[in-house]
This record gives sequence, C-alpha cells and structure tokens, in this order.
Amino acid sequence: MSEIRFGFYGRVSTEDNQDPASSRAWQITRSRALIESRGGGIVAEFFDVDKSRSIPWQRRPRAAALLAALRDRNRGFEAVVIGEPHRAFYGNQYGLTFPIFEHFGVPLWVPEVGGPIDPANEAHDLVMSVFGGMSKGERNRVKVRVRSAMGAQAKMEGRFLGGRPPYGYLLVDAGPHPNPSKAADGRRLHRLELDSIASVVVARIFADYLTGYGLFAIAERLTRDGILSPSAHDRARNRHRSGIAWSKGAVRAILTNPRYTGYQVWNRQRKDEVLIDVDDVGLGHVSKLRWNPESNWIWSDQPAHPPIVSREDFEAVQLTMAGRGDCHTDKTVLRTRHVYQLRGLLVCGLCDRNMQGQWINETQYYRCRYPEEYALANRVEHPRNVYLREIDIAPRLDRWLERLFSPSNINRTLDLLGEVEETPAPEVTEAENIRRQMAECDRKLARHRAALEAGADAALVAGWMGEEQKRKAALEHKLRRLPVPQRRTFDRDELAAALRDMGGLVDVLGRAEPTRKAKIYNELGLRLTYHPGQKKILVAAVSNQDSIGCRYVSEGGLEPPCPSLGTSTSS
Repeated sequence: MSEIRFGFYGRVSTEDNQDPASSRAWQITRSRALIESRGGGIVAEFFDVDKSRSIPWQRRPRAAALLAALRDRNRGFEAVVIGEPHRAFYGNQYGLTFPIFEHFGVPLWVPEVGGPIDPANEAHDLVMSVFGGMSKGERNRVKVRVRSAMGAQAKMEGRFLGGRPPYGYLLVDAGPHPNPSKAADGRRLHRLELDSIASVVVARIFADYLTGYGLFAIAERLTRDGILSPSAHDRARNRHRSGIAWSKGAVRAILTNPRYTGYQVWNRQRKDEVLIDVDDVGLGHVSKLRWNPESNWIWSDQPAHPPIVSREDFEAVQLTMAGRGDCHTDKTVLRTRHVYQLRGLLVCGLCDRNMQGQWINETQYYRCRYPEEYALANRVEHPRNVYLREIDIAPRLDRWLERLFSPSNINRTLDLLGEVEETPAPEVTEAENIRRQMAECDRKLARHRAALEAGADAALVAGWMGEEQKRKAALEHKLRRLPVPQRRTFDRDELAAALRDMGGLVDVLGRAEPTRKAKIYNELGLRLTYHPGQKKILVAAVSNQDSIGCRYVSEGGLEPPCPSLGTSTSS
C-alpha cells in the first residue's frame, strides 16, 4: 500500500499571546497521530498566524492558498488533515468550505471523526457543524467575560485599561499587576499623570471654546502661536500622521473626551461585526468601531487621575456643541440634488485629488478645497479654494471628442493609437490599480501595527486597522470578480470601424440629458486634470485597453466664480 500524501492546515491567533511555534507543533503532532497509523505523511503545510477564526477561509492567506491548491491536479497531495477543527472552522464556515473539498475529490481528515469526513454520513456533518458552533460560542463567551471585567475595573477601580494616553497626559508606573502570576511575569499597572506642556494647551482649548471661539478658529490660533499639534507633539507614536498643523478634528476630539475631568471613562466605543458584502455572506464580517451613546459610557466612581478641566466646564462644552449642531435658523438652505456631468472625472493638478461638485449662483462648479483640517493652508502651494465652472468645460470637451472621432480625422486618431502602443500609457489597468490599493492597505496596516507596538491607543488603532482590513477585503472581492482580460490585437480596419462607432456615440452628447451625458463620459474613460496656474485642462481618454489620446482642450477663460452676496466658500 502506497503512502497517502497529506496537506496540513492549522491556524493560530496571537491575540491572547499564543506562541505560534508551540501551537503549530501540537496541531501537527495531533494530525500525524491520526494519519501515520494509516500510512500517511505530511508533504505540504498551510498554517495561518495572527488570523482570527471568525475570518473566512477565502480571507486567510494560507487557507486561501490551500483552496487554490485544490484546483491544481499537480498539487502534490491527495488529502488534507486538520489537527484542531476548533481553530479551523467558526460558525458556518465548515458548511461553506467542505463542499469545495468534495467537489475536487480531496478527502478532509479530522481527529474528531477518526479519519476522513464522509459527506454521506449525517453524524460526521453534525459533529463538524457542532464544532463550528462551539468555536463561535467560545469566542463570544471570552468577549463577554473580558468586557464585563474591563467595565468593572474601570468603574470600581478607575484602572487605566491600556492604549495611548490622551493628549495632555503621560503614562507613569502604578505598581505591580494585582494578578500574582502576571506580576511574577513582570506585568505592571499604569496611571495617567499631567503632561506639563500639553495639559496647559488642553485647558486653553476648553477656555477658548467656552469664550466663543469655534473649532477652526481655535486650530488656527494654536498653529499661529507655534504650538505643536498632538501628532507633532509625540512623533514616535504618530508616524502615520503629517503633524503639519492643528486640525479641527483634533480640537473636537479633545473637547469631547471626558477623561480630562479626572475620571476614568470606558466603553465610549464598541466593535460591531459588519458584513463585507450583504450579497455574499460567505465573505464574512469585519470589525467596525462605532460610538456608543453617552448613556452607555462607564464612569469611574471616583476621580482616577489629575483633572485638567472641571466636570462642570466639560458638560458646558458638550451642551454648547450640541446646541450648535442642532440649531436651525431661517438661513438654513435646503439642499437639492444636482447632476454633475464630470463627477469623479475631474482632478486638481496641484494635489491630484478629485474636485467636488459645488452649486454656486445657480450653476454647476467644481471645487478643490485645501483640507480645512489644516489651519495654515499657506504652508502648501495650493489656494484655499480652486474653482472651475462646468459650462466652461463640457462644450469644449464635446468639440474635442467630435474632432477626435470625426470621419475626416480617423487616420490621425489611428496614428495616435499607434503611438500609444509604442509608448505605454501612464494609466494602469483596473486590476493593477486594485493591487496597488491593496499594497497601500498592507503598508498602512504595517504602520498601524508599529504604532500599536509603540503603545498607541489600542481601541483607536483597532478602528484604523478594521477600516483598512475591510477596505482590503472589499478590494480582494472586487479583484476576484474582474473578468479575465482577453487581449485583442486590432488591425487598422477594425480600429477604424471601432472609432466610427464611437463617433456615433459622441453625436449623442449634443442631445443627451446631463445624467446620460455623465454616463457617456464615464464609458469613454475620461480623466480631466485642471491646472489652475495655466488655466488649462489636460484631457486623457482611456478605454479598457489603451489610451485614446491626451490633449489640452482649453486655453484661458477658466476663471474663478464671483460668489453672490451671502454665498460663503469657507467655513
């Protein structure tokens, strides 16, 4: 009897300080104990590290590699063994994954059934489904126990529960951990103490706001006075931020943080499990941080650290902020939905960001506003606002397209296409663009992990990482759904016929409604880059395969608007 070649799958999560090497060792030992008595041996390993059991197989790197290997007839193994189903399957994952093994005729061995799972055996199916439910229940029980313990520690002890201290405070040692075993390992408690520099700034922010200054005004004043923003104040823990100036967001975060009253406050945020794609439940969930209502906050019974502001002043600030947010006057403008033909296609040539639609004087404009989060915009060579009127673009764009695809200009357009084939276009394919975004997600996740290791606020970093993981998962899903590119080589006659068809499409632009016109622009793959200094727009028309052309279509005449009385273009 010839030896059966096995692929091994295992998983370990480092959330609870598990040792990946030890975990792999006992899982693979358990697997070998099952298969070696049957004449089997492990020839391939697929082991996921630092991946939660709640993540579906398709989103675990090594599990996904195993599923991909099942499709390969030259995979090198005839069966797969799992040493611990608890770690491999969660919830309904077994029901979503085992049919793939069955489809490709690869037996799945687990110790709990004493060998390969029999798809026709109801007892086997029941056992594996029960293990998935137990795995989910175990995770939920741990979550409930941990949250209950942390809530009690915050309320009764006022204990600092980890993470980055708020701006204005420093972490200092508070003695050994009360758990003897953790204390023996060197674990210690920490508490908050005043930062002699930043605490004064926090007190000033509260005082200025109660005096009547707004968020943006406070940010401007702080930056103008040369006071470092929170991200610049502690660069070691904020490498992911620019630190160029104070932001409205930073001021708002300080004004809404109740820990400046001296009390420990916990449970301001929660983690929700959110489906990545409601139309494809098999992709699973991602954790998303959401704010809890104030009634769910847990305050310590007694002050836990030195206060920077009084509780009365903090509550007065919250009332003022709520009043400003909910106050409606007769000047409130009811917004109506307007159609912007070039939405998502127009880019600012100064900062390479999409310009946003703006309705001014009953006319569609496109605006690039330098982020208001930065109080001193003059540090970047970019006007506070860059405007462009749609009516100054669309007619010239239509004329350019008409010339490009007119029968008399077909040969010239074909020559342009020939030049494009010789010189690769700067634009990337959709798949390449998605992969580039995924790589950027990986870089951000790495920075977030580094920030966490440096002592950043665990809840805050978890929120950032959750957002990036959700974005990466959505990109992976989008990449998988892309059709396999089929490269076609057109001869000149085929290209000419295709361009004539496009010429017919361009004829429709003159009669099209704005909504239809916007769709046509998108179908043509247009990208417009506005250079305000030259008052020119660089237009690139890109199809799914090749660049159609790249030309400046405007020369002057693109002037900023003259807002009517009462129209504000800044906050």
